[in-house]
Amino acid sequence: MKSKERKNDRQQRKEEERLRKQRLKAKKARNREYSIVSYFFVLLFISLIAYMVYFNGWKREEVISSPYNTRQDQFEDRVTRGSILSADGETLAYTQTDEEGNETRVYPYNNVFAHVVGYDSNGKSGIESLENFALMTSHNDYIDQVKNEIMEYKNPGDTVVTTLNTELQQTAYNALGDYKGAVVVMDPQTGAVLASVSKPDFNPNTVAADWEYLVSDSSNSSLLNRATQGAYPPGSIFKIVDTIAYLREHGTIDGFNYTCQGSITVDGHTIPCFGGEVHGTEDFTTAFAESCNSAFAQIGLDLGASRLEKTAGELLFNEKLPIPLEYSKSSFNLGDSPGNPLLMQTSIGQGNTLVSPMYMALLTSAIANDGKLMQPYYTDHVETVSGDVVKTTEPSVYKQLLTQDEASILKSLMVEVVNRGTGTQLAGEVYSAAGKTGSAEYYGENGEIRTHSWFVGFSNVEDPDLVVAVIAEGAGTGSTVAVPVAHEIFNAFYY
Repeated sequence: MKSKERKNDRQQRKEEERLRKQRLKAKKARNREYSIVSYFFVLLFISLIAYMVYFNGWKREEVISSPYNTRQDQFEDRVTRGSILSADGETLAYTQTDEEGNETRVYPYNNVFAHVVGYDSNGKSGIESLENFALMTSHNDYIDQVKNEIMEYKNPGDTVVTTLNTELQQTAYNALGDYKGAVVVMDPQTGAVLASVSKPDFNPNTVAADWEYLVSDSSNSSLLNRATQGAYPPGSIFKIVDTIAYLREHGTIDGFNYTCQGSITVDGHTIPCFGGEVHGTEDFTTAFAESCNSAFAQIGLDLGASRLEKTAGELLFNEKLPIPLEYSKSSFNLGDSPGNPLLMQTSIGQGNTLVSPMYMALLTSAIANDGKLMQPYYTDHVETVSGDVVKTTEPSVYKQLLTQDEASILKSLMVEVVNRGTGTQLAGEVYSAAGKTGSAEYYGENGEIRTHSWFVGFSNVEDPDLVVAVIAEGAGTGSTVAVPVAHEIFNAFYY
């Protein structure tokens, strides 16, 4: 009997132990679920805190500067919009206040800086938009700020000092004349934009009054900043890209040989050299200097679509560009199975390829700067109304776009364009120059074939000072219009 009771006790204890373990296991499972939920909410909270720090620290200026942000109205109640100055101290934009407290934004140079400085009515554009936060922020003396707020006076906004050079901007503006097009001037060693002209232009002083006309004038598109947003066939300046592709395929231009007969015909499609000129037997340097279409059409055929596409991608075609203002991507598209005619056309800068003047200035800057593409910028520094520096832009490398050897070879080729090719108007000056001309054909409004005039190049070849990119719409060959424009700009800098 006792043995049976002991057995029953053992079974009961086992059952109790089993139930205890089961309850403990269930409790642990519940605790694990609670822990997972708790960790999730802790992680969510940390993520929200991190986002708020990111939003208020890194994105604050961008969000506040947006022309769609109504919070700007709060700044306008307390701050008078700051001035914009050129690198040489000229006032490009300032706010004028009359006796009744009415504010008017004034642009002393009228149309000359229209697109790059921008406007501050009917929205914002250019540097007015890019540096909106700085212009509407006051780092004036703290005591003065408190005093002004007590007396219900506005504090003066900070001053934006740009990289723009007044003389170079004025020269580029005048040199482009009545042609539609654009000019970009840069310092290739820093990335500073020294001049940026776009035509047709507008007067930023009268944007509000002219707004209806400006937005409806599709024939001129005067509000479009052609320097960064223009999209043009590159013509023969694309031979720079061909050359880089050739170097990446062969490693050298030595040994290249081609006999030009004035044109090349493949699959029933003929590419003529300009004016049907017969260049005869050429090495690579001669073909580049004389901008021989036949030779480069053959180079494109030999390289093939995949090599050209790969090189174009490596040179930022179809890619995001490091430009702080609104811009158009440069596009390169051969399609899925391009035939020889399209490949030939593309190789001489026609076909479907489109570039902006700013993109070509960046590519040329990288060549001038031993392959390093610097981050382009328009603002040198921001200072208070009394001249104390608030922040400064430090030059920085965006990307090693070419190897130093590739850049060196391109430099030597572009020097020969000036010495004995299509850019000889730049020879014989106190400065050395290198460049490439381009003549890009397109269909005009009436279906006639017209030609854009292109030039890209740089000065003081061994230690480059300026990069210049010029496009004159429908103006003819590159050597006829674009080179003289660049010539005036270089001369303004050195004389």
